[in-house]
Amino acid sequence: MALLCLTLSANPASIVCKCNASLPTAPQALDATYIRRAAHLADKSAGFSSPHPNFGCVILSPAGHVAGEGYLYAQGTASAEVQAVESAGERCRGATAYLNMEPGDCHGDHSAVSALLQVLLRLSSVCYLTRMSVLQSDVDVDVFVAHEYDGGVRRVVIGMRHPLQHLRGNAVRALRNEGLNVDILGEDLTSNLIEDAQKECLLVNAPLICRAASHVPFSVLKYAMTLDGKIAASSGHASWISSKQSRNLVFELRGRSDAVIVGGNTVRRDNPRLTARHGGGHMPMRIVMTQTLDLPEEANLWDMSEVSTIVVTQRGARRSFQKLLASKGVEVVEFDILTPREVMEYFHDRGYLSILWECGGTLAASAISSGVIHKVYAFVAPKIIGGRNAPSPVGDLGMVEMTQALNLIDVCYEQVGPDMLISGFLQPLPDMIPVIPSRDETFVVDPTVSPYESRIIFFYKTWDPYGALSNFSPHPIQMHDENGDYVTWLSVEHYYQAHKFVGVDDPMAQDCVERIKSAISPEEAARIGRSMQKQKPDLIRSDWENTKIDVMYKALKSKFSTYPHLKTMLLSTAGSVLVEASPHDLFWGGGREGEGLNYLGRLLMKLRSEFLGDSSSPSLTV
Repeated sequence: MALLCLTLSANPASIVCKCNASLPTAPQALDATYIRRAAHLADKSAGFSSPHPNFGCVILSPAGHVAGEGYLYAQGTASAEVQAVESAGERCRGATAYLNMEPGDCHGDHSAVSALLQVLLRLSSVCYLTRMSVLQSDVDVDVFVAHEYDGGVRRVVIGMRHPLQHLRGNAVRALRNEGLNVDILGEDLTSNLIEDAQKECLLVNAPLICRAASHVPFSVLKYAMTLDGKIAASSGHASWISSKQSRNLVFELRGRSDAVIVGGNTVRRDNPRLTARHGGGHMPMRIVMTQTLDLPEEANLWDMSEVSTIVVTQRGARRSFQKLLASKGVEVVEFDILTPREVMEYFHDRGYLSILWECGGTLAASAISSGVIHKVYAFVAPKIIGGRNAPSPVGDLGMVEMTQALNLIDVCYEQVGPDMLISGFLQPLPDMIPVIPSRDETFVVDPTVSPYESRIIFFYKTWDPYGALSNFSPHPIQMHDENGDYVTWLSVEHYYQAHKFVGVDDPMAQDCVERIKSAISPEEAARIGRSMQKQKPDLIRSDWENTKIDVMYKALKSKFSTYPHLKTMLLSTAGSVLVEASPHDLFWGGGREGEGLNYLGRLLMKLRSEFLGDSSSPSLTV
């Protein structure tokens, strides 16, 4: 795979792509080229559009010329698609629109999708009026029809689907429903060039992707150190380790972040301002994290004239000092347990997308151990300071062997003045393609679901939102016995476990059936059945492996046919993939990483199709 590296740069383009691939000429390579261009455009708004994604749009004319471009500059500004369409004007006729990410219209604003459709509708209406004129003339109608539908954007290429599940697929469906040809990069064909372009789309919106997956803001740890790994001299003096060029790059990093966080030691020792001193633009919030609130009464961070400061501390710490900070306009937030994860979850709930950590080694180690740091930027200066007690960038992580060391992913190297910038991810970017257990078999059971657009509904315990789908839900069912009489079972699981032994000519098996039938809960029924199966496998009916799926399906069908509200719940999941989320049962469940067979989920999808009238729904076999 071609080496791809997105790094900060001192020039205004801020993201530089280094790739060993030559200029592509094939159609799919052309798509990759302009998707990358859209991603570069999108990155221009980094820090300004939060909490919204970074969007870029390029419109390419049929002749291969860029007809229009645009990117989302900030909240409330015109969308990238609107800007690009307005810039292209009539040159949109027959054009291809390249978007780094699927539009995510929210709050009733559908301008991004509408922009691509309105130009189509506008030009189509012109075609309609012209057609009426043609019909009243002697012009060959067939010749006109051949050219009638050349107006407007005809194709849309999207670099990645929207990472938020409630928005994923909406824009793609809306565009396709209006007749546009929509391609998602890499879903049909793949190559090194396409993978590189996809990676750029991921990186430009890494904060949103990581935040959506981990439920904490995208966090970057930044530090500057000497060649011998020190962030200050033994005396604590640290101005300056890195060069002016590196420090200018740090200002840019701050400008791309929603907030900058430091610890109390940094405030006491360095008295930082933590502003993005680059001549205007986005100014990140400043956060101080301190257990004891042992901070100076006068500090640059208490100056609220340019940007605000939030201090997070342990509940009850120095009440009088809290009042002093409040009088200066500093917001103080108390935590029962002050940890990096608790703090990051709090700022996630406040809507923060990305946070830059510029703290000392102690807090950095705590943040890494808490699993909240996603990426590291290390500026290494060609200096040696020495000192046994000189601080290092990361404190004790509890590791005693080199095999325990944390390895960075997608490492990039860039010379910045005399310094070397090394950057990489501590955690891989989440996979945007949903993991569907038994993927191919799932689509056979319900062809209406899509591997990319369908929602995945997980259920496991009965108290989950969709827990009533479980075979353990406490809903009694009535089933025919071997004599044709109705027998009441307290749950599907009761029926299933008992039928491991039904028909076996052995008093112990018959006794087990009665014990399971009278079990006070589905869990107790499962315990009895599984225990007996393990202790006395010879008591299990000989055809069990071939019939257990049919036994479960009949019981599920009885349950959902008996209770209308459960049937309504099942039907409400139409179009979604159902996954039984047991991490241990790899037959009925989906497993931890989607490695399970998920037979229970597939049976429910089959039953759903049957209820919806799809009598051709295929059977499931072991």
